Amino acid sequence: MTEGTPVTDGAAEGTPDGACRGIARSEDPDLAQPVPRVPAAPGDAPLGEGGAEGPAEVVPTPAPRRSRRWALWTALAAVVVLLACGLPAALVAGERGSTGPAVAAVEPATVVARQFAERVDAQLDRQSAALLRGDRAGWLAVAEPGVHAELRRRFAALRALRVTGWQARPDGLPTPVEGRPGEWRVMVEFRYCFAVPDCRTSPVLTATRWRDATQPRLLAVEPSASRSAGTRPWEVSDLVVAVGERTVVATTPAQRKRLPDLLARAESAARIADTYAVDGRTPDRYRIFHAGPAEWKRWYGGGRPRWTAGYAVTVGGGHHEVVLNADSVTGTGLDDLLRHELTHAATMPDVGYPGARAWWLVEGLAEYAGVDGRPVERYDGLADVRRLVTGDWSGRLDRLAPAGSAPADRVSGSYGVAYLAVQHLVDRFGIERLLALFRVVAHEGRSLDEAADEVFDTPWSVLHDECVAYARSLTG
Repeated sequence: MTEGTPVTDGAAEGTPDGACRGIARSEDPDLAQPVPRVPAAPGDAPLGEGGAEGPAEVVPTPAPRRSRRWALWTALAAVVVLLACGLPAALVAGERGSTGPAVAAVEPATVVARQFAERVDAQLDRQSAALLRGDRAGWLAVAEPGVHAELRRRFAALRALRVTGWQARPDGLPTPVEGRPGEWRVMVEFRYCFAVPDCRTSPVLTATRWRDATQPRLLAVEPSASRSAGTRPWEVSDLVVAVGERTVVATTPAQRKRLPDLLARAESAARIADTYAVDGRTPDRYRIFHAGPAEWKRWYGGGRPRWTAGYAVTVGGGHHEVVLNADSVTGTGLDDLLRHELTHAATMPDVGYPGARAWWLVEGLAEYAGVDGRPVERYDGLADVRRLVTGDWSGRLDRLAPAGSAPADRVSGSYGVAYLAVQHLVDRFGIERLLALFRVVAHEGRSLDEAADEVFDTPWSVLHDECVAYARSLTG
């Protein structure tokens, strides 16, 4: 995006997704779980029934789960079935009027499904180990030839991103594929990490299909389900990657020539973003994906407002992945955008965007970092701020977020007012206390009234009016 246009992520009024957006859910009638509509491997039927993509609220991600409960469940189920077959019904189901608990028999189909899940789990363990040691043949060994091309592409992308953590396990019980004896649908949760050993992993949920055999055989794998924040770049695209001291930058082969410059600019922006990390907890690495036109429409669900030049999306494990629109960012505008988006990654809580009423604070801080100390009078959006504050804006910071369909000048003006509000608070109280306010509001989920009293010892109503008056004074 050229200078003077908004360099940030999109947020619709009344929609709490701001710096982090997902895609809407769709349901597979067989799985009874969210599954996206995407093509399966060649020659295979789709694994899911699809719906339209759109924004979805960000929700907390469960802590990593990696356990070995299948054998225990299977053994327990077998004991219960044996009891049901060999004991009087009154002892199994419980006699009417009995004070003791009844023991319910487990369906035989459930026992079979759990046993199959245990065997798939073992295959996933073998595949995970092969990926981490760089063994492509071992990675492919669990799968039928029809899915090898897809797996080779994923293997290359993950290795280019320097995958250091990879775990996989079935999520829920497998379900038989109707009309295909011996085939099962299995939801699989993958957890991944890049570049840094022993870092917290990010989860992604994927639909797969397997054939029952002595060892289960993988037949098809889909891009991730909507509840995992949308399709990751490494799931669907060939990637070229550069890794720096603080960043991992990936793009498509068509954008390969831009990669060295992108890495240098990203490393510079990361040093600025690090200084805004709440409580000094900087990201282990900033993950940045540079999207061409097709990828922009597909990665993380696409569907961004047309004025969006970049965004940060929460993916779990304390990570926020940044996506840049290759068609919108050039020159010095790219530097501002990188500082803005990496500051989101450095400051946002693990659960993502805190809500529409705090939009001005989230985006104002990112804009403040993007400006990087330039005098306020040189801020590119002042003319748009003037149009906004003299127009039909209500004068309320909590109603500042632009709609996805808003014109460019309204968007630019909104970001400008947010920036000026943060600038005023920094001028009066200093950046450390501003970051303390951000922590109380965005990380602890408390109100601005509480935060202002605690951090600034000043009523928020007074500070709110001061921030708005400051924005008006610079554009009067």
